Amino acid sequence: MSTIDVKALGKVAVLMGGTSAEREISLMSGNGVLAALRSQGVDAHAFDPAERELGELRHDGFARCFIALHGRHGEDGTVQGALELLGLPYTGSGVMASAIAIDKVMTKRVWIAEGLPTPKFVRLAADQQAREQLRAVPDVLGLPLVVKPPREGSSIGITKVLGYSQMQAAVELASGFDPDVLCEEFIEGDELTCPVLGEGADARALPVVRIVAPDGAYDYQNKYFTDVVRYECPCGLPAAEEEEIQRIVLAAYRVLGCRGWGRADLMLRRTDRKPFLLEMNTSPGMTSHSLVPISARAAGISYEALCLGLIASAALDGRATKPATKAGS
Repeated sequence: MSTIDVKALGKVAVLMGGTSAEREISLMSGNGVLAALRSQGVDAHAFDPAERELGELRHDGFARCFIALHGRHGEDGTVQGALELLGLPYTGSGVMASAIAIDKVMTKRVWIAEGLPTPKFVRLAADQQAREQLRAVPDVLGLPLVVKPPREGSSIGITKVLGYSQMQAAVELASGFDPDVLCEEFIEGDELTCPVLGEGADARALPVVRIVAPDGAYDYQNKYFTDVVRYECPCGLPAAEEEEIQRIVLAAYRVLGCRGWGRADLMLRRTDRKPFLLEMNTSPGMTSHSLVPISARAAGISYEALCLGLIASAALDGRATKPATKAGS
């Protein structure tokens, strides 16, 4: 068995903050990762792309990057592309997988083409949001339905629409974050998430987490700033159901070309116990309330070990970095 050679990692930048609507959460994630890496002896430093040019990474002698950015200009392939040009290995998925996964509509199209289950949807482009067009959406998807910006995370800009009269306000809210709007069939049932570590055939799904929120309100405030949400891991589902969810999540991760790590969010329909994929996060949260650390802990992986393993797996598209490992017991 090999252990990670901390010195071989070199100088590490933890990219955090950034310019997206999820900046506040990214700073929380990044500071957690930074403290964890330093506790393991890594020469890690905070780096906020909103305040410094990415070119300074090379100038300041950084050897690799832990991407703790969320949302646009962090999780969408843009930072990944810049790091590719700089030749600096980074955590998580590469340019293409990041660019597809940040867009829930494109992700759904890939999953549907591969026969993977995801809720029915209607995409409303900026020129398709007239009142009469909005009123037609519930006829297609039924009620209730969910309206969301397709390229945001952390439940930002999301509305559960209960009636025709709420469509206009829901679309206006979502379009404030993204010119396109995603309208999605509402799946009544258990809210689940399942992280993945690794790449290709070696990728493995971690334990499923069941999210129990008051009145189903797993929103931005409850996700990060309250303790009213319950995270059940072990999830309490029958073993066969959890295994099927992990199988679907691995397939969803691989078909998008993800690597390093990721986290799929799903709904398990109450009526027939069928799972539906909602989205794939390629730069998951790492705050005290975040789901990947909860699942990893259930699998026997501490927060510190998770962070260390991820930075050791940093790579460039199509090129593995030299392993930062040494022989050990």
